[in-house]
Amino acid sequence: MAAPSASSPPPTPPGASDSRRSSGSSAPFRPSGPSGPSGSPDPYASSRVAGGSPVASLSPPDPGPPAATLRRDPRPRVTELRLSAFARHRGAAFPVGRVTLLTGPSGSGKSTVLAAYEALARLGGGAALAEVFPDPGALVPERARPDAQRRRGFRIGCTADGAEGPVRLDVAVQAEPELRVVGERLTAGGLVLLETALRDPGRRAVQAAWHTAGTAPVTRAPLPDDRLGTALLPLRVAGKTDGQRRVLAAVEQMVVALRSVFPCDPRPESMRTPVLTGSGRLLRGCDNLADVLWRTRAECGRRHGLLVDAVRTGCAGPVTDLVAELLGDGTVRALLDRGDGHRTELARLGDGELRYLALALVLFTGPGVLEVDAPGEVPDAMRGLTVLADGFDRCLDPRQRTELLRTAVLMGERGHIRFVGAVGDASWADGAGAITVVHLDA
Repeated sequence: MAAPSASSPPPTPPGASDSRRSSGSSAPFRPSGPSGPSGSPDPYASSRVAGGSPVASLSPPDPGPPAATLRRDPRPRVTELRLSAFARHRGAAFPVGRVTLLTGPSGSGKSTVLAAYEALARLGGGAALAEVFPDPGALVPERARPDAQRRRGFRIGCTADGAEGPVRLDVAVQAEPELRVVGERLTAGGLVLLETALRDPGRRAVQAAWHTAGTAPVTRAPLPDDRLGTALLPLRVAGKTDGQRRVLAAVEQMVVALRSVFPCDPRPESMRTPVLTGSGRLLRGCDNLADVLWRTRAECGRRHGLLVDAVRTGCAGPVTDLVAELLGDGTVRALLDRGDGHRTELARLGDGELRYLALALVLFTGPGVLEVDAPGEVPDAMRGLTVLADGFDRCLDPRQRTELLRTAVLMGERGHIRFVGAVGDASWADGAGAITVVHLDA
């Protein structure tokens, strides 16, 4: 029996339909039945009805280097996010470049796009659905109609490029009445490498089929319905045939691209007080910035020097150094060295200065310093880091936001980092360099 073709439709979640039949609405969920490939239900129906339009309108993206050059870059990276039916988004696709700004008015769904990216990253790291989606009902599109079994859900996906070329992942999640994966598809080069479907709603498992190309074209086995099958597949595939090795290479590319993600939203109110020394890995709220400076200042003088140069641009008054001081109670605090024997505690800095300082630290460091689930089995040269920054320009003045964006572009060009930030308006970013601006409609 031949492997399923990539021409079969993409996944649809339970209850991703809408009582309206207007622009942006999507097809109803197909209940379990022999409608998909290999006699399994196909949870991957079209993401919108005829005449529907995506939520996002895209500005011309940065063309970047030629396609042949991009294909030669072996580092896995996410190049597109798809929110087929997720919260307010329907049939929406968002390009992801080295530096990407999501822009649009309040309520346009910028934070939702970042939340979907983070969710995929955590699923790629093997996290359970309940950990990733603590309130799944809030992610079901508004007015989505339940199916005959009163099930509703959502769909997300992405494309990861790298040595294997573009690899596409699409996932359908049932949010109600029970949280579970009901469909997943991994494709590359026009071939479906992994496909799962919920065939028996009474079992806590999905039926999976993956490409083998050996004595049997595909291998079938049940997989848990509370985790991403793509993340589990390396434990199931032996890699004995060319087909299995192709599956493993595509899975590794997708998982590595997803796992090296650091969501960052600095909280100035938590950065002003001394903190206990710990792992020296920066948390997403940057609460423990002083502890991280205590570590990094001694470990990497070159990057610390770059950080100090950036702080001079973004903080008021003279700055000759950024130091951490260990206190008698075992805590550590961070200070600006003004160069005349005077030091300023971070508690005295404004919110914009603290957010600027924290974001600059993130851009100049890497997975070993940030609290990310980086794949340790992959060489550093084959890994990247993607920073997600919601409200990127919050509290920042024009000079600070421009300098941070310039830094993100510079680090992106060097291959150290990829950056996705949400801003209300991106007109100030003109001339900052090679960036992709994605405009979302209200």
